Parts: sequence; structure tokens; C-alpha cells
Amino acid sequence: MSHRSGFVNIVGNPNVGKSTLMNLLVGERISIATFKAQTTRHRIMGIVNTPEMQICFSDTPGVLKPNYKLQEQMLQFSEGALQDADILLYVTDMVETPDKNADFLQKVQHLNVPILVLINKIDLSNQQELTEKADAWHEVLPKAEIFPISALHKFGVDQVLNRIKELLPESPAYFDKDTWTDKPARFFVTEIIREKILLYYDKEIPYSVEPVVESFKESDDLIRISAVIYVERESQKGIIIGHQGVALKRVSTEARRELERFFGKRIYLQCFVKVDKDWRSSDRAMKQYGYNLE
Repeated sequence: MSHRSGFVNIVGNPNVGKSTLMNLLVGERISIATFKAQTTRHRIMGIVNTPEMQICFSDTPGVLKPNYKLQEQMLQFSEGALQDADILLYVTDMVETPDKNADFLQKVQHLNVPILVLINKIDLSNQQELTEKADAWHEVLPKAEIFPISALHKFGVDQVLNRIKELLPESPAYFDKDTWTDKPARFFVTEIIREKILLYYDKEIPYSVEPVVESFKESDDLIRISAVIYVERESQKGIIIGHQGVALKRVSTEARRELERFFGKRIYLQCFVKVDKDWRSSDRAMKQYGYNLE
């Protein structure tokens, strides 16, 4: 029996449920998923292995018109996912219309790979609305297959996964069969810290932070981690720390608990806050914080 392997890349606009879907398809908590838009900043791979196949899923940032360097790099991650996809999952929902971010969608239209349009959040609609939405997407992407799903309620995801397995090209595995992601352990530390900040702070604050792991020391039963949370301004530093350090302590505690579940070990976590002025618009910061594609 021949082996199948390929890259299945997930793209779409912000806040349509890409990361929730990714975690369901992979069966692991690879991507952070919150109710806030622009949660995903990197292209994150989750790899599903069986003896007969290897599926390399990629979650990508939501497509948007960039206002600063960080968003430019995020858009490059999304556009890069169009270049190496064996199968493309274009995720939308019952709210948005096909004319949103038409420039990106035009690039999708010219792809010569299988495209599955996943209309998410169908639990918020009725049958007539779903039919109208499916017809609208069929008009824009006539070669695509359309799947109604609810990632939150795990409806329709198995059908999507079965279709992916049918479409997967014959190929040897691209990664060792015990590999489950392309990201190092430190990456998931920063993502979990950033997730807690997204959940606990309002307005612009979560989008102005960048956690960086400065030290990661692992023993048999304990991981000692020192991390710095960079912000753009002194005023943001005060908000992150909070009165008498209460806010930062809450973030650190919740992140530590999540990290212990993720790594299956006791975690000792120290978090500090520093200012890196206007880092989101800095070429130097993009390279230092791992956003450059080079």
C-alpha cells in the first residue's frame, strides 16, 4: 500500500475559527484560540501521523490589510501558505461575505490544488441562510468543495478530515513519524503566556506585547523558565504589571498551570516586563522575535 503525505494549509480572515479547527484536526492543542481577532501571529504546523500517511496541517494568521511591520509579516505567513499547499482549507463563517479581502481571495482563485471552503459557525444560522452563503461561495470559488461546519461544536470536522485523507497525494513522509510540530518547546511557552494576556487585558494591550523566553532549563521532573514580556510603552508596562504586581502574578500563575498540562511536568515560571519602544514597526524586532520569513 502506497504512502500519502502532504501540506494542508488553513487560511482565512481573522476570527473565523481557524485555530479551533486546527486543534480539532490535529487532536492536540497546537494553536492558541481566543475570542479576539489576530490571535495567531505565526504559521504553526501540527503533524498527524499514521503508518499509511502524514498530514502536515498549518494554521496561519488571519488575512488583513497591514498597518505596521508585524501585520506585514503576518500577511506574508498567510500568503506563503498558498505557495506550498497540497490542499487548501479556506475557512469562513456565516457572518462574513466573499468580497472581504478580495485581493487575497483572487490569489486563492488561481491555485491549482484542491480547495475546501469551510463555512464555520453554522450553529448561528438556519438552513436557508446556509444555502445562500454556500451559493455565494460557489460563485466565487466554483472549483472548491464546500463544507458546512461548527468547529466549536465539532460538527462536520470528521467529514472534512476524511476528504483530506482522500485528496492527500502519494508521497513519502516529510518529517520523522514521531514529529508532531515544527516549533520548539520555547515557542509554545511564549504562545501560552500571550494567550493569557489576550484573555485578561483589554483593548490594545494584548496586541502590543511579545513574550520571549530567555531561559528554559529542563530536568527529569521540573522545567525552569524565565520569560520577558516586551511592550511598546512605559504606560503599557504598568498595566501589564498591575497594582503591586497583581495582574502579572495572575498571568504568570495561569500560564504556569497551562504549561504544566502542556509539558506534563512541574513548571517554575518567572515573568518580567520590559519596554521595546514601537517594536511592532521595527525591522530589527521582526528579525529578533522570529517573524521574518528569511
